Amino acid sequence: MLLLLVPVLEVVFTLGGTRAQSVTQLDSQVPVFEEAPVLLRCNYSSSVSVYLFWYVQYPNQGLQLLLKYLSGPTLVKGINGFEAEFKKSETSFHLRKPSARISDTAEYFCAVSDTVPETAEELNTNLLRC
Repeated sequence: MLLLLVPVLEVVFTLGGTRAQSVTQLDSQVPVFEEAPVLLRCNYSSSVSVYLFWYVQYPNQGLQLLLKYLSGPTLVKGINGFEAEFKKSETSFHLRKPSARISDTAEYFCAVSDTVPETAEELNTNLLRC
């Protein structure tokens, strides 16, 4: 078995004047064995309705949108077998995958916004400024 280390980072930023949102990723690194399930925890705080995002950054690449929750069903399916569930009562949006692969080694970013960006690149720009 191969051990993967998946670093995760905290992203905190303020949008829109006096309204502040923040997300806290509860683990700085998550050791995972290949083919084992992986869980990356993300809690958020906001005084308004939110939209939630998970981004991934593979080595030597830019940020890529992994999945997003805008409204509707609370279980969101993303690329590469990842999924996240929006739990408003727990203020959480944890990312999970049932079977990790070596190719999943990357940095993962949870993000929150009080508005829906016109494009994924718009939120990418906000994250890079943090």
